[in-house]
Amino acid sequence: MIKNCCGDAGDIAGNLRTIQEKVRQTAQSCGRDEKSITIMAVTKTVAPERVNEALALGISLLGENRVQECCEKYQSYRCGTQQIHFIGHLQTNKIRAIINKVSMIESVDTIHLAEALNEECVRQDMQMAVLLQVNIGMEPTKSGFPAEELFQAYDVIEKQFPRLQIRGLMTVPPDSPDDQYFAQMQKLYQKLQQAHPDRPIDTLSMGMSGDFERAIRFGSTQIRLGRALFGQRPQLNKN
Repeated sequence: MIKNCCGDAGDIAGNLRTIQEKVRQTAQSCGRDEKSITIMAVTKTVAPERVNEALALGISLLGENRVQECCEKYQSYRCGTQQIHFIGHLQTNKIRAIINKVSMIESVDTIHLAEALNEECVRQDMQMAVLLQVNIGMEPTKSGFPAEELFQAYDVIEKQFPRLQIRGLMTVPPDSPDDQYFAQMQKLYQKLQQAHPDRPIDTLSMGMSGDFERAIRFGSTQIRLGRALFGQRPQLNKN
């Protein structure tokens, strides 16, 4: 069982069953189809063999936080690029290293980053699916567009950077018992879909190990789970 939102580090299969049951029950409680919700395995600090175990158990999507770690582990994964997204803060000087190893950049948080991504896509004659990251709580320690700037950013990116395909929104809400941030993200996502009905806006990436059930109730289509699936991360040696 998951205790304090953290899975048993030795029982990925059991953790996944618990997660799937929670997803099923939560989706049912709010009239949603559980199949509309994708479980992403967040692989930060997780050894490739454990990631491959999750893939073998049915996980279809991986989330990478760090460019260097992804580059080191990428060839050991038993999946294709289409099953890997980049979800961490991306520096422009790291774009070239990561762009051919993932199928989506979920953390586009500035126009500057979008421009640099588009330029690299032009150089490599490719396109890249992206999500716009929203700093819904306006926390100074987190990246993302302020909610009031989101639609202007969407218009600029869509018009000026044609190699990028905006598929939706991503957020890391503040740690709060109040559901206001989830509700605000749901409204932004729905408003974006309504404003661009001819665009493939189909992803709201929201919810992690400690709050994914709440996120599902507010329309999340993709939950990003690390501890709940793989167990508590080991403490890093600071020496």
